Amino acid sequence: MQLSNYRRIPAEYKRSNIRAGVLHSIRPKEMKPDFTNTEIAFRSKTSSDLRKAMLLFNTMANPGLVKAGTWTIDKAFRMRLPVNWVIKPTIYNHFVGGETLEDCRQAVERQIAHNVKSVLDYSVEGNHEEEGIQATLEETLKSIRNAAGNPAIPFAVFKPTALAAPVLFENASPGKPLDARMEEEYLRFRTRVNILCNESFKLGVPLMIDAEDSWYQHLVDDTVEEMMRRYNRKEAIVFNTLQMYRHDRLQYLRDSIARAREGGYFTGYKLVRGAYMEKERKRAEEMGYPSPIHPDKAATDAAFNEAIVICVENCDITTVMCGSHNETSNQLLADAIDSCRHDRTDNRFWFAQLYGMSDHISFNLAHAGYNVTKYVPYGPVKNVMPYLFRRAEENTSIAGQTGRELRLLQMEMSRRRKTKS
Repeated sequence: MQLSNYRRIPAEYKRSNIRAGVLHSIRPKEMKPDFTNTEIAFRSKTSSDLRKAMLLFNTMANPGLVKAGTWTIDKAFRMRLPVNWVIKPTIYNHFVGGETLEDCRQAVERQIAHNVKSVLDYSVEGNHEEEGIQATLEETLKSIRNAAGNPAIPFAVFKPTALAAPVLFENASPGKPLDARMEEEYLRFRTRVNILCNESFKLGVPLMIDAEDSWYQHLVDDTVEEMMRRYNRKEAIVFNTLQMYRHDRLQYLRDSIARAREGGYFTGYKLVRGAYMEKERKRAEEMGYPSPIHPDKAATDAAFNEAIVICVENCDITTVMCGSHNETSNQLLADAIDSCRHDRTDNRFWFAQLYGMSDHISFNLAHAGYNVTKYVPYGPVKNVMPYLFRRAEENTSIAGQTGRELRLLQMEMSRRRKTKS
């Protein structure tokens, strides 16, 4: 397909209309997503599931308990104590699909029954020996092949740092050339990424490449754009992830799209707010350079929403995934899709939330007919603990997140009790 074959947004529906969402009446017969509808949000869960979730989020609402619990579990694993029996039926089962691709089948089937698709994410971290890197490469290839031909699994994904020795990223710095040894390691990294992108290209499975820390993200960006030039000639197969809490990402997005237009290829972006804020700010302060992070949440929100607008404006060559648990940002993209008269199933527009979180967004968007995915991590209990620790800390630290989950769960339990009576 040539680039010119994709329809751009008509001028009369440009930026101001997208942002304001002023064309709601274009398709009055189509329902708008209702993020307060808990019956739809939790229709895939039993009342027993909801009670377990309430207990879990009540626990995560206590920062002291979360801190003590993560320390204790980490210590237990280091001492090789048997703690799987505590973790697996609680936090693991809530946020993780299973230990293997096969184990995730139940979660995938449960979600697709309600039009919510899955992205299976091999979330094993910390094994950076050559053997571990090769194992991750092989498992990611398996995940791509597992997704091929399965409409319930429309994307594959991988984390770049899992495909290289830590020394590469530890010695990377923007604007500073790599020495000969690091150039060799970087070549090995790019070769592994190319193996995955080539497999995705051959099987027609779009591939999301996660974002990393700012001081070596340029290595990832350069590699991703190289893969886009190679494999995105007919459609978006290779996707970059942009952490919009970084104040340079809007300009990067604009420049990246401009390079794609000049080079005649498609682009794909997953937009997220960001995962390493405290780490980024601390490092910047310790090393004496300006923080790469926006000064406050309002600035991050504005940048995220502006990025949605830019992607929709350039949808003739750009596919966007709104990776957000923020209702306003998800509603913005939904309104933009409708305002610009795109079909809600148009494969250039996607929504994504993490498994075990924000079901009120995912399931209500899917019920209204939009393209929705859940990121479903998988891997052995011990190896996904870093991921689970981040989920626990995130739900504790982000203002209102745990409270929102609890409130919605309580609303649904109350609704079900009233329905029975």
